[in-house]
Amino acid sequence: MFQSLVDVVTQSSWVYALILGIAALDAVFPLVPSEATVVAAAALAGAGDLVFLLVLIAGAGGAAIGDNVAYLIGRAGQGRVVGRLLHSPRWRARFDRGERMLRERSATIIVASRFIPGGRTATMLSAGLVGLAWRRFAAYDLSACLLWAAYASVIGLVGGKAFADEPLHGLLLAFGLAAALALLIEGARRVLRA
Repeated sequence: MFQSLVDVVTQSSWVYALILGIAALDAVFPLVPSEATVVAAAALAGAGDLVFLLVLIAGAGGAAIGDNVAYLIGRAGQGRVVGRLLHSPRWRARFDRGERMLRERSATIIVASRFIPGGRTATMLSAGLVGLAWRRFAAYDLSACLLWAAYASVIGLVGGKAFADEPLHGLLLAFGLAAALALLIEGARRVLRA
């Protein structure tokens, strides 16, 4: 049964567009499972059912499109949202601190946030809200999206190659690797924060 589902997905000419669309949606609506989609597609590529490079490009391209949409939403709301926030001294201080951090460490913040579900949406919206220059944003974001897609794709590829004859086992291994790395990154982030 699982193999027939794999065959339906991999034989569709829309599979790469679907990967791109899911990655784009996740940047604006963080409930969409973009990492899981890229990892699963790369695992299928590792088993020979999809083209690995196209999975990586679709994941990175979708992430970049979605991040830029979130940035533009922030930019569009800049006058109204910022104007309301600046009336409160407490929010003014928070806004100023966030703006200062984004301007001083924009590369680090944009790249790191791409790996944090929900954090990427907040960061991309904030970059637009504070008026971070689009060229600067786009350059850092493209790097972040390529790193993110490579990370998710390589994890999937490892799982797919390890169990080329058993795609379900390959997917499970890939998801296990992704979960272990996510826990490791989150643990390191918490230790560094403390």
